[in-house]
Amino acid sequence: MMRSRIGPACLAAALAITTVSGSDAGPSPPPPVREGAPLRDPPQLVSHNGILRARLVVEGRQVDVAGRKLWALTYNGHYMPPTLRIRPGDRLELAMENRLGKYTNLHVHGLHVSPSGHSDNVFVHIHPGQTFHYSYRFPANLASGTYWYHSHAHPMSGPQVAGGLSGIIVVDGLKRYLPPDLRDITEHVIALKDFQIQGNTVKTKDLHISAPTNRTVNGQLNPTIRIRPGEIQLWRLSNISANIYYKVRLQGQPFQVIAHDANPVNRIWAADSLLLAAGARFDVLVRGGPPGRTQLQTLPYNTGPAGNRFPQATLATLVSEGALTHPTAPPTTFAPTEDLSHAVLAARRTVVFSENKAGTEYYINGRQFDPNRVDIRSKLNTVEEWTVRNDSNEEHSFHVHTNDFQLMSINGRPHEGHGWQDTVSIPPNGQIVIRMPFTDYTGRTVLHCHILNHEDAGMMAVLEIVK
Repeated sequence: MMRSRIGPACLAAALAITTVSGSDAGPSPPPPVREGAPLRDPPQLVSHNGILRARLVVEGRQVDVAGRKLWALTYNGHYMPPTLRIRPGDRLELAMENRLGKYTNLHVHGLHVSPSGHSDNVFVHIHPGQTFHYSYRFPANLASGTYWYHSHAHPMSGPQVAGGLSGIIVVDGLKRYLPPDLRDITEHVIALKDFQIQGNTVKTKDLHISAPTNRTVNGQLNPTIRIRPGEIQLWRLSNISANIYYKVRLQGQPFQVIAHDANPVNRIWAADSLLLAAGARFDVLVRGGPPGRTQLQTLPYNTGPAGNRFPQATLATLVSEGALTHPTAPPTTFAPTEDLSHAVLAARRTVVFSENKAGTEYYINGRQFDPNRVDIRSKLNTVEEWTVRNDSNEEHSFHVHTNDFQLMSINGRPHEGHGWQDTVSIPPNGQIVIRMPFTDYTGRTVLHCHILNHEDAGMMAVLEIVK
């Protein structure tokens, strides 16, 4: 099959810088979506003997997206690209070839790895026609769970991710905390990825966050997921969209959370719905109900007076059929976690997220992003407590690279998340308190709002970790 390249007009649209809108009007709910084809898990590139050697080609191509032929930005020719699957202690040698008309790069979201050199360095620019060789060496104690990868090419992160540049990373080892007869259960990637359309192209120019959009699972509209009554499956719920939130519910059945942002929990907890702010992930156990059909939905959600309103939509249909199974019940306790409640603190900081009234400029501590300025300097092998305050009338999705954190409180109320995370939504005119350890790696990295429209419009800061 001949490979098609994106045309000049489409490429210009695909790489234009996003127009930010802080108070988009909420659209009417889209019409019901017909039940689709069986869920397709992404192809996998899997490490062997401690190393994964892979190549990602970034280019514009006409691909099948949710049953339509559309121009999109792709990794290896796919709107839903390969899952990179590794183990703790592995190496990842990844060659990235850029066939776009603008520079790009790669961020391995949530992974505890060096932010410098040829590792998770978001200051790298891979220019058109260049191939950059990433080299990641992961620690032996790397947390097991679901991560993701995406473009972090400032100020084009929003357009490039909205155009299709996002995929899944799995670090194996999560199932070892389950009883033996649950270690071979079926697992599915449930990658939540939305797209807007302009003509025959996945839209990247003048993106409005609240505009009508197509919410897909693994690039499919309302795919069918099959399960047997009583069967337990592992679902890797991942918000890998550029800007939007998902409040996910499986009608009539709770989720059993075993990891949050690729951090195994110390105690499995149940939830009727889960809020996946931009960039967030949950690994969950799902049990098949009585024979029949039920919907995986995203519920209506409002991020505040200056924010965005997301309507209810059907994401997938779960079909329970076949012989009843009686697997072992999951345990209550799960994985060991470290509690930072009594940690010795090297510093306490206040980090303020804010924006202008027009919703066109975004700030951290009153300043817009400058890659040549260090905003926070922290010492290796210490723990800090940050109060992250939101002085705006909309939620922001706080994310920090390199090191995860323990969420201590939200608006002054103690929070028990049963583990660590790398992303959290800050309420409008509210605040969170986190405690974060700086371990293993020094170098320059970033913290930012993971609503990528906001990041591109200035809501990012440089964090330098020093000895």
